[in-house]
Amino acid sequence: MRVFVTGSTGFIGSAVVRELIGAGHQVVGLTRSDNGAAFLKEAGAEARLGTINDLDILRAAAADSDGVIHLAFNHDFTDFASALATDLRAVQEMGAGLEGSGKPFITTAHLNGEASDNAVLRLANVRSVIATLSLSVHGEGDRHGLVPQLIDVARARGVSAYVGDGSNSWSGVHRLDVARMFRLALECAPAGSRIDGVGDEAVPFRDIAGVIGRHLNLPVVSIAPEEAEAHFGPFLAIVASIDAPRTSARTRELLGWQPTHPALIPDIEQHYFN
Repeated sequence: MRVFVTGSTGFIGSAVVRELIGAGHQVVGLTRSDNGAAFLKEAGAEARLGTINDLDILRAAAADSDGVIHLAFNHDFTDFASALATDLRAVQEMGAGLEGSGKPFITTAHLNGEASDNAVLRLANVRSVIATLSLSVHGEGDRHGLVPQLIDVARARGVSAYVGDGSNSWSGVHRLDVARMFRLALECAPAGSRIDGVGDEAVPFRDIAGVIGRHLNLPVVSIAPEEAEAHFGPFLAIVASIDAPRTSARTRELLGWQPTHPALIPDIEQHYFN
């Protein structure tokens, strides 16, 4: 298949590109930079210069493809409503390029992003699939995800903290397992499917804080919920406090997908303190 991939040079997208090419698919990757284009060329993909604001490019590239995997998103948490609105417009344009074709359109769910999800699922004669990922997508090369941010806070504060008793849990999944899940969804997921990228279903946050503290040789401490924002900052305070276990049992059955790469804690041990 000739697959159009947005977010093709990102942490997850670059793994998806390699997974698709390794399985024999042709990839056209959206990128905004010459460096991104060079990566895609080296990986064996074709580069399409543009951003998710270039609606004409999105529509034309989708129409010219055999399927779309949409991974790009503007992670600007200072104006998240604008990021969601941009995503909705991008989804609508790519959907218009695919509607009536029966081709697959795999998109990624975001917090409060139901408008985009619904727009995809309403498309006529499109094999629409919504993918929800774990709170932590981890792996070698992660520089901007939640774990690196927690490490930076611990270094700055001199302690590795958890909130309350730290029993709240995160789900986690390795980026290479996610890449395989997207490829399988492209190839065989039924229209209207909702899939979940989950390797670890529930990792207690105090265990994450513990491994960070041990590697940085810092005390591991509990902080009160009312202290979380001052310690972590507004966004990280939310995710450090959230209890977000997930399961992928239905996805594993639907796609025949089985995570095989390291779980969250072993991966933090291996790749996050080099």
